[in-house]
Amino acid sequence: MARSEIDVVRALLADSPRSSDLAQRRERLDGFGTRYPVAADVEVVPVDAGGVAAEWTASPTADPSRIVLFLHGGGYVSGSIASHRHMVAEAGRAAGARTLALGYRLAPEHPFPAALDDALAGYRFLLDSGIGPGRIALSGESAGGGLALATAISLRDAGLPLPGCLWLTSPWVDLDMSGGSMDSKAAVDPLIHRDYLIELATAYRGGRNASAPLISPLHADLASLPPMLIQVGSAETLLDDALRLASRAASADLAVTLQVWPCMIHAWHLFYQQLAEGRQALASAGAFIRARTET
Repeated sequence: MARSEIDVVRALLADSPRSSDLAQRRERLDGFGTRYPVAADVEVVPVDAGGVAAEWTASPTADPSRIVLFLHGGGYVSGSIASHRHMVAEAGRAAGARTLALGYRLAPEHPFPAALDDALAGYRFLLDSGIGPGRIALSGESAGGGLALATAISLRDAGLPLPGCLWLTSPWVDLDMSGGSMDSKAAVDPLIHRDYLIELATAYRGGRNASAPLISPLHADLASLPPMLIQVGSAETLLDDALRLASRAASADLAVTLQVWPCMIHAWHLFYQQLAEGRQALASAGAFIRARTET
């Protein structure tokens, strides 16, 4: 029997196990990204976004006034613009928008709140560039999803104009790892497990309380945040982070859309070029962003 597309991705991950060395971990994640080319019609332009290394991408049909601001995954200690470039560019195409990917500072060299400060600087850069806040989709994957949510909370608390919507994929929003799926999905998740996340959380929080709302935004007041799309795979230890976040968002009277993708693994969007569900998830996110950044 032929292997399914997701089984092929699982085999790819199994053939490249995670090292205990931080530099090698970073090289590994960047290497996954560079396996996949950016489409030839996409323009890629580096930029200094308020003191943060960043990169614009745009397809020929992108509306220059509509922006997807993207915060990459990697557990706050790895990941980069390079690791997610191909996926970010395709997300922008699906949304009919330019994208701005931020190379925020990483732990353990730069623990909390460095990444949050950089995300806020990137958002202010867009506002200062004349982009209307309602034309911005604030987005992130995994740790970047938690960071995007913490950024929106910080913007609200500072009285700054909020983005048109949030798009969060496989979001890590509970650095206490208290969700039941952390154990119930451990056998089927090929990427993310409790011991690994404890290591990452320790590096990121820098001695601060893991339950602090801007570190674990699952515990934050979510009132008055923009409409939110949460996408998560059913084969993720972080499944309960997404389920509980959707419940808390609904309880706070937010417009929240939760999509649980059967059999999908953590951050499956990265493999969209060989995974139909990755392409479908990006198309769904693009439609969501288009609908909420039109005004």
